[in-house]
Amino acid sequence: MKSSSKVMYSLTVFLVAMAVIYIVATMHVDDRGSVPGLEWAGATALVLSGGLTLMLGVYLQFTERRTDVLPEDWEEAEVADKAGTLGFFSPGSIWPAAMSGAVGFLAFGLIFFHYWMIAVGALLLIYTVAKLNFQYGIPREKH
Repeated sequence: MKSSSKVMYSLTVFLVAMAVIYIVATMHVDDRGSVPGLEWAGATALVLSGGLTLMLGVYLQFTERRTDVLPEDWEEAEVADKAGTLGFFSPGSIWPAAMSGAVGFLAFGLIFFHYWMIAVGALLLIYTVAKLNFQYGIPREKH
């Protein structure tokens, strides 16, 4: 039983139903006595959240088709069945901190709407993401 995509599809159905109820409720109910209208922030958040969970559900469904049976899908699975290497994580990389600084610089550029800060922040972010991704893939010089 591949349950990850089913969970996302269930969340999609729930969020779409809540979005419909929310839109109808905000268009027809008003406690202030003024003309009721759509409340855009909540409606947009619910609709976009439903779309996000739908995309995740489709991705997980395609991914689950290509994978073998996972230990969490077995009835008799033990904790040791999932043991093993999960991936390589850099023990002392400076690039995540540099990326957060670049994101902060870019955010300040967007907040104060300075074009030069936006451009420099975007370039810094691209540079730091590239350095993070290639820090172990590019061999060092031999001299």
